[in-house]
Amino acid sequence: MSTLAHTMMTAARPAESGLAGPGELDRYPYAESPGADRVGPPSWDGPDAELGRVGRRAAGSRGRGLHGQLVQQLGQMIVSGDLGADRPLVPEEIGQRFEVSRTVVRESLRVLEAKGLVSARPNVGTRVRPVSDWNLLDPDIIEWRAFGPQRDDQRRELSELRWTIEPLAARLAAGHGREDVQQRLADMVEIMSHALAQGDGITFSRADSEFHSLLIQLAGNRMLEHLSGIVSSALQVSGGPVTGCDRPTEVALTHHARIVDTLATGDSHGAESAMRQLLTIHPEVERVVPAPREH
Repeated sequence: MSTLAHTMMTAARPAESGLAGPGELDRYPYAESPGADRVGPPSWDGPDAELGRVGRRAAGSRGRGLHGQLVQQLGQMIVSGDLGADRPLVPEEIGQRFEVSRTVVRESLRVLEAKGLVSARPNVGTRVRPVSDWNLLDPDIIEWRAFGPQRDDQRRELSELRWTIEPLAARLAAGHGREDVQQRLADMVEIMSHALAQGDGITFSRADSEFHSLLIQLAGNRMLEHLSGIVSSALQVSGGPVTGCDRPTEVALTHHARIVDTLATGDSHGAESAMRQLLTIHPEVERVVPAPREH
């Protein structure tokens, strides 16, 4: 086993712990899966007054302090549909409802405006914008959709996006021949193999995520790399798998190994085909892009 593979394998704690130990694996944060303890979408006019308080926001918010908490709360309400399109947002009412200052409200609305969720115009005020205006690749909006009524649509859309990005990245990567990156890809497959044998799903998933990130880097297309980072982050917060397989399996491992082999020989078409096969074995993707028919 290579030094990198040994480091990652020994750094991980047993899968049942749900935690990673110190070392390389700490670089790959994973959002918690949605559970029964997650607070549901807040209600603007609900009977429970506490739902209107910032302190009851859902877990996993990226925001910090009152400003970040208010952005989280209002964002969830807009994305969930509790605050529909063209709904006026009165700063004074928001300040009273959430017990925050005008400054906090103003800064929060500016953040939401930058995300395309609201618009502020003179003599009109601040209003909620339609979904067509939202920045759907914004990590916060992805997270809010992940735990709202649009969860299924988001996972389908992300699967379709991956189907477009990753086979192309595999084809491009086959022409670059960087031995250092190819060795790291082989290391990731080795790690996944050992993790699968030990039933360590956490280590498998993290090595899997590293594999796909490295592959995008090897493609040499900065725009693809940027978009892949968004998709990877989105899949993590949505509770979906980071790669094309919904759980560690021998079949998924075989496809990963085949990708490495095709990259080593410069077989661009083989690499693209192997990636498509890997993505197709995922049930979410299979419903979106069925396997080709045999004629």
